Amino acid sequence: MASKKSKKRLFSGMGYRDVQRSNANRRRKLPRAEQKWLKENGYRNVGWDPVIRLYQKINDLLSAADADDPTLEVLFLQAESIGNKYQTTEEREAFNQALSVEVEAISEKIDQQFPDNEVEFIDFSQVSPASSSQRRRGKTTKKRK
Repeated sequence: MASKKSKKRLFSGMGYRDVQRSNANRRRKLPRAEQKWLKENGYRNVGWDPVIRLYQKINDLLSAADADDPTLEVLFLQAESIGNKYQTTEEREAFNQALSVEVEAISEKIDQQFPDNEVEFIDFSQVSPASSSQRRRGKTTKKRK
């Protein structure tokens, strides 16, 4: 009798052991409280279906953790709004003036070190393909009232 060879089962292009390894590594990135919650709620790293459920739940938890962290831009805006409460209008204007002078100086340094020597020519004498095809079909645009 010929032995029947089973097909290797894959999840997201990974075999069983690869998914287990991925779960273990990614689970360590979670805070202790979430790791404990996973264990208490029956998310296990043994068996195909539980391994896949754990993988998906870890994805959810990691994406939720990323969404909670404010971006650097948001932090700067919050700091600016807090700082504006403690400054007078004159102080803010003086700071913005000094900042614009510094930005201009930096811009000049960049232009000196990286000059734009390429000259770009734009030929407006040729008709674009879209406008010529509209003329052939006789389409016109009407203004709505």
